Amino acid sequence: MFRNILVHIPSERPVRPVIEVAVALTMARRSHLDAVAIGYESTGTVGMLVGGGGAAIAAVVGAEQERAQERADAAISVFEVEAKLAEIAYGVRSLAAIPAEAGETIGALARLYDMTIVLQPDSSKFSYDNDIPQEILFNSGGPMLMVPYIHKGPLDTHHVGIAWDGSRLAARALRDAMPFLMGAKAVTVIAVNEEASEASSDQLVVHLARRGIAVRVQRLATERSDVQGGILSIAAESNMGLLVMGGYGHSRLQERILGGVTRGIFESMTVPVLMSH
Repeated sequence: MFRNILVHIPSERPVRPVIEVAVALTMARRSHLDAVAIGYESTGTVGMLVGGGGAAIAAVVGAEQERAQERADAAISVFEVEAKLAEIAYGVRSLAAIPAEAGETIGALARLYDMTIVLQPDSSKFSYDNDIPQEILFNSGGPMLMVPYIHKGPLDTHHVGIAWDGSRLAARALRDAMPFLMGAKAVTVIAVNEEASEASSDQLVVHLARRGIAVRVQRLATERSDVQGGILSIAAESNMGLLVMGGYGHSRLQERILGGVTRGIFESMTVPVLMSH
């Protein structure tokens, strides 16, 4: 598993965190890694020329597409240097797109891969790159590994934490993360506000033991507004290198909105998180 990996290389934000994680993971698992970068076309200038002639509008659109493509190419070139040095099997794709189409494009592309690696959004800095993780989470149909923008170095999977509430999404993330769990030296189940159910954390321990995965359970009882804070505190205190959790959301008209806990993790994560929806 994870033999076919996609990484999104930001064109407007730091690229090193995702490149370092993606390249090292590809080397360790002898996988194939494809990288995609999107340069975002501005539509504002075109709007200002609505009263102009068709030739003028076409010229502006063409120039904006060229600039967007140059930004994507520049991001991909940084990745290619590292990929060649690591001597991994890789492919690259850079494209220009308007923001409204970029998420749809990469969300569909990600459906072909075992896992997609993305950079954590940074709400303090405006960038269309910030929208990509949510699009991939909800539209790829597979696991997404989100890397904190403060992260340095390869992914550390010696101690993996599982945020468990017995839900379908938690179970999906658990299955998707199985290659990491099988190779971890320590696995901790963080049982979040647990109530009696057939899919309890105690039952999960039994079932993971059948796969040879030894697990300890740490119970978290907290207000819903602080679930993400509790999970991240346990991860930091236990020196976890990876968190596994379901990615929650709900629909508002035709727009997909992140759930509260998932949004909190997006905003404040300090450790890489594998999410599935």
